[in-house]
Amino acid sequence: MQYVTSVLIWAGIVLLILIWLPMLFISRIFDRDPVRYRTGRLFRKMGLAISRINPNWQVAIDGHDKIDDRNPYVVVSNHLSNADIPVISSLPWEMKWVAKKELFKLPFLGWMMRLAGDIPVDRKSSNKSIPVFKRCKFYLDRNVSVMFFPEGTRSRDGRLNRFAYGAFDLAIREKKPILPLVLEGTQDCLPKQSWNFQPDVFVKLKVLDPIETTNLEPEDAPELMKTVRDAIALQLSDWRQKPVSEVDATYRNQQGDVAG
Repeated sequence: MQYVTSVLIWAGIVLLILIWLPMLFISRIFDRDPVRYRTGRLFRKMGLAISRINPNWQVAIDGHDKIDDRNPYVVVSNHLSNADIPVISSLPWEMKWVAKKELFKLPFLGWMMRLAGDIPVDRKSSNKSIPVFKRCKFYLDRNVSVMFFPEGTRSRDGRLNRFAYGAFDLAIREKKPILPLVLEGTQDCLPKQSWNFQPDVFVKLKVLDPIETTNLEPEDAPELMKTVRDAIALQLSDWRQKPVSEVDATYRNQQGDVAG
């Protein structure tokens, strides 16, 4: 039965993509805003629609009502599965996503990411941060947030992996606050290496309090990263009713012992 349900959900997703692509194309033609805010917002609404057509998902979002999306943030989130993307897209604001350039080459999805103005990153490039930071600065200067998964890839076991410094360095250099998001449950929606949607999944997305960077210098990026990562780990620990050592994949190295 779940196999049939998954097939129907995927069919619904394909149908949404086929409907949304021409809508985005038309929006882009008439969107004279250099940041393509309206077109990007329309793209995110497709993620919301995908979340709603899946009868297996119950999504609870908390903390979003206090955020003004035109007061730009560098947004960061833990990354558990492909289901993270439509869930985060359910937030009622627009932000440009930093994603690996391979996604932009995909038919339909890649085309829509380009139309929305999302930001490709070449992970193999030795100076990959330079064009990414320039593009992020372009959006931040025009009051549009940018979105990072600082783990770089999805967690294989649900634990929080090591963060990269990039998003935190950017936030400090541009004097923009960091906005942490915490996801839980999406690892059970669509497990890695699987196309089969799991039944009866409860997903949580919490928007934590923004962290100001006004008084920080670039050398403070590692400490800022640790502060944000610790806050995300603590929230996961609370939700899962487990010690931080069991939700943080790097806990052993941090403690210098065999904890966790």
